[in-house]
Amino acid sequence: MEAINDITQDFGTLYHPKSALVFYETKGSNTDVYVEHFDMDKNGIPINAHPLTVKEANVLAKALNTEQEKNKAFLKSNGILPTNILHINPNVDKGAVIWYTKAQKRRLYFVDSLQIPNGTAEVPPMLWNASKNGLSVFALTSDRRPTERTKLYHTPYFNIYEDGKVCMGTVSVDIKKSASVEEFVQAWEYYFFNSYFSHLLGNHNPIKGNCVNLWKDLVNTDKPFPKEVLKPNNKTLKNLL
Repeated sequence: MEAINDITQDFGTLYHPKSALVFYETKGSNTDVYVEHFDMDKNGIPINAHPLTVKEANVLAKALNTEQEKNKAFLKSNGILPTNILHINPNVDKGAVIWYTKAQKRRLYFVDSLQIPNGTAEVPPMLWNASKNGLSVFALTSDRRPTERTKLYHTPYFNIYEDGKVCMGTVSVDIKKSASVEEFVQAWEYYFFNSYFSHLLGNHNPIKGNCVNLWKDLVNTDKPFPKEVLKPNNKTLKNLL
């Protein structure tokens, strides 16, 4: 028989029951409510039943208010709004952010079947459009801050549909409801660039030329990204707003 290992330390933060509330309600048309508070012993068994006190009610109200404030904090800035943020919808359920990044060197990962080495390469300026559940990306031809009339281009990567939506595959995306706009943007850029590019989707070729050969030529070099290979997608930033 195999030994049983205690792995509870690997579960993350553990919460232990401290108290419980039981609500009683009278029957009839004029109902009355009574709340009873229970403490918990070390085994999680309710003990010491007593009417809910004002102090205990205040503690409960504060806890509920803290959770509400966390939800209200979604997509708020930690300070001055970053200059690369173009649009924010702070709705907790349907929140989204549009931002852009300048041309930069990033580390890229490719599946073995593409025969492209993993490594760093210059990537073009990009426009990002993300919600908690999905991401779309577009290429730009300039590092200048985009306007509504800025033309968008297909991004020169694998795993992206013709409309710009990113197929995240098996990547587990976890954007917290309390995420600031800075945390939100950082998380999506991390998810995108730290997943493996694997294949083109459908018949969509995102560049003028061969996508595999493009990255074979760029990875682990100091060559600037050749913007002339970018293909327009007939959209502007205004189409995303």
